[in-house]
Amino acid sequence: MSLVDYRFDRAIATITLNSPANRNALSAQVVHELSTHLKRARADPEVRALVLTHAGSTFCAGADLKEQASEGGPQAGSERLLALLRQLVEIPKPVVARIDGHVRAGGIGIVGACDIVIVSSKATFAFTEVRLGVAAALISMTTLTRMSERDAARYLLTGDLFDASVAATSGLITAATDDLEREITAIADSLRHASPQALAATKSLITRPVLRRLDADGEDMQRLSARLFASEEAQEGIASFREKRPARWVC
Repeated sequence: MSLVDYRFDRAIATITLNSPANRNALSAQVVHELSTHLKRARADPEVRALVLTHAGSTFCAGADLKEQASEGGPQAGSERLLALLRQLVEIPKPVVARIDGHVRAGGIGIVGACDIVIVSSKATFAFTEVRLGVAAALISMTTLTRMSERDAARYLLTGDLFDASVAATSGLITAATDDLEREITAIADSLRHASPQALAATKSLITRPVLRRLDADGEDMQRLSARLFASEEAQEGIASFREKRPARWVC
């Protein structure tokens, strides 16, 4: 069964994460299918821009912790996430995120890798890594360039939930709205008026700093992420999450 859907309409490719049973977590299958659709859109000269959206109440919950355990460790998952973030940033077509739900952990890294992000007013966000005994290492590369330093410190260090209005003022997203369809339609129509060549050149200007950071620090951040996930504290944090209990360090 496919977990990521693809459709095309008037120069816009819409890619939908469709694995609501696990909150669109970044399983190997989800990442593979998403990557395949991104390659398809990149290769199609009729595609001017992409809309990345989701089925269910969660856009993306981040790593698939259950699958990670069955794979024997976090290495494979961190490699997939790094490649996916780079692919989203590097694709020479604008990527618009349409979010009508919750975003957690690695899902926020995807948000940061998108060029325009429109969310419903009910959307919520959290960098939950610190509460699991790890750090937002990989996703920091696509989010720290977006958010103000103070907001990034506040939410990466605490793991606290924040709403769409805070996400907007921090710079993580473009806008929050009560009429998501109207806003997405307006942006899609604007992109249809833009030249494909100009869009590609403009995106390369916008994403250059993030690509430099991915190239310079990506492998280091991947190793840091894998090391932390393999630690004793992380195993306790993940176990507490699964068992719906406080981690032993909570006081």
